[in-house]
Amino acid sequence: MSEALEVLIGPLLRQQGLKLVVAESCTGGLIGHRITNIAGSSDYYLGSITAYAYEAKERLLGIKHETLVTYGAVSRETVLEMAYGARCSLAGFFSMNNLVGIAVTGIAGPGGGLPNKPVGLVWIALNTPQGSWAWDFIWKGDRVNNKEQTAEKALALLYDFLNGKTPPDG
Repeated sequence: MSEALEVLIGPLLRQQGLKLVVAESCTGGLIGHRITNIAGSSDYYLGSITAYAYEAKERLLGIKHETLVTYGAVSRETVLEMAYGARCSLAGFFSMNNLVGIAVTGIAGPGGGLPNKPVGLVWIALNTPQGSWAWDFIWKGDRVNNKEQTAEKALALLYDFLNGKTPPDG
């Protein structure tokens, strides 16, 4: 692809009559930043919620406290709830049938890793009227690089979905 993903997803969202919402944790708003760098993105992008702390995830995205306590913030269960929560929180006057939600959570580094959750581990989820999917990745870069790779992969997974190519769950 020669064009940036944020350029390519806009026309696809418009053609399919979809609106995008985003829930970000480890990327700190980078996905929303990239999307809003494109003129006219307000046609298809409703907004994002950057929820870093447990309390923000619970209050703003409706993540169950039990999910966070049992599985942690960096988990398949949490990221799936984040993507759904973003759709619910930002739906407004739009039908849930026209909303696509993406969510990311992870350990950007340099600290915070655990033996079962190393630095660079991220979860990305997609929640749509057709279903929900989640994938995990482990990046090997520094903090900024891990955030950039996560944002790029999230947009790539969205692009694939919009082109009818949703890969199986990770």
